[in-house]
Amino acid sequence: MSFNPVEGMGVMERAVELTNSGESFVMATVVWRQGPSSGQSGSRAIITSDGKLHGWIGGACAEPVLIREAKKVMDSGKAQLIWLGQEADFKGMHVPDGVMTVPMACQSEGALQIYVEPVQSSPQLTIVGRSPMAITLKQLSEVLNWRVSLIDFSDFTTSMISNSSVVIIATQGHGDEEATEVALPANPAYLGVVASRKRGKAVLDYLVDRGFTSTQIEKIKLPAGLDLGHTTHREMAVSILAELVQLRASGAFSQQSKKALPLLETLEVKDLVCGMTVAAEKSNRPYEFEGTTYYFCAPGCRTAFEKDPTSFISQEAKC
Repeated sequence: MSFNPVEGMGVMERAVELTNSGESFVMATVVWRQGPSSGQSGSRAIITSDGKLHGWIGGACAEPVLIREAKKVMDSGKAQLIWLGQEADFKGMHVPDGVMTVPMACQSEGALQIYVEPVQSSPQLTIVGRSPMAITLKQLSEVLNWRVSLIDFSDFTTSMISNSSVVIIATQGHGDEEATEVALPANPAYLGVVASRKRGKAVLDYLVDRGFTSTQIEKIKLPAGLDLGHTTHREMAVSILAELVQLRASGAFSQQSKKALPLLETLEVKDLVCGMTVAAEKSNRPYEFEGTTYYFCAPGCRTAFEKDPTSFISQEAKC
């Protein structure tokens, strides 16, 4: 089997779709293989935040391992090189620091090295208002390839943003209160208002009168941006973007995104035939024996267990 470039393009197209929709994901690439593994060098797959795999990197044993490790990579935000193979492959062999080895008893004598990297989607920045500062902020954000919308206050609605959006209210005295009131119910990842502290107090007092809770109001950054002292309009835009870049680097926006699309929490169990860790779910061939349900990574493991379940259970009890 050889790598199909058409399938690879399908994975990359999916990556573009996820990026445009603002969803983070994990990209997995096979960087080395040893036959008879079905994975091929250059094969790619995407693992989304709900634990679904799109693409192809190997057979039935490789996929559950990849999905499990991809979830860890998405949580940590750090790339990982994973080496999957027979346990004997790792004995007496130098394994570089940072490489994770995962024995796969059902992978025949094949082996794979897969580079697993998190891909953070670009923030969706919504700027409300067309002040000189707002226009400058839009231009600077586009240089970073962020997805930016510049919206007049009169056209701004709550439906335009989500809890993964970054919102800057830059109406600057022309609808600050009302624009903030529109944005707040969507619980954006960041909501900043461009205003002086005195003007900002008026905005906050207005929101209290409108019935918003202290918890909701405390999420508003006012004034928006890092405190650089007295600044010009252009410098104010720089201070706001600097704060947003700082927050993104700390993972603040991705954490909010994970709340919107939580990783699938699944019970993991051991395949008693091959020793692989598998998710306790319907797709992993459940088999009930004496009141306990067992799960298997491949049809061969389930068939072997069906023929003599007692022996496999006994072996596990001795471990």
